[in-house]
Amino acid sequence: MATTSTELQLFLPDTQTHVSLPYADGGIQAGFPSPAQDYISEYIDLNRELIQHPAATFYGRVSGDSMIEEGIEPGDLLVIDRSLEPADGDLAVCCLDGEFTLKRIHLVPGAIWLIPSNESFDPILVTPDNRFEIWGVVSHTIKNNRRPRQRRKH
Repeated sequence: MATTSTELQLFLPDTQTHVSLPYADGGIQAGFPSPAQDYISEYIDLNRELIQHPAATFYGRVSGDSMIEEGIEPGDLLVIDRSLEPADGDLAVCCLDGEFTLKRIHLVPGAIWLIPSNESFDPILVTPDNRFEIWGVVSHTIKNNRRPRQRRKH
């Protein structure tokens, strides 16, 4: 079974910029279609919605597939808040022996487990021999839902 970690590219958010986008306040129907224009009644700023603690928040881009069964795929963006107190079951960016890894943390008396969401990966027991830090808690995942298009040959 694989135990390799996930690499992350880290970025600081630009929380000084305000971009208000139309917001469908009435919800988006996943069943029968309804007129969308009737629901756009206000605007939201994603910086204000996604980032609660700007000085302690980073974006990270996922590479690796250890969390694929939770729908977290390579290329997804994570909103990582370093000011949140980690709790059992949180999705967290951890630094294990100098490498970042993205896992669910399972806190039990006297032990910490890093739990992947891919059956090809084993859970990792953090031992006193490891250099370990929970670097930040993931508060949101942003993903591209548009499928790649194949180029047509003329």
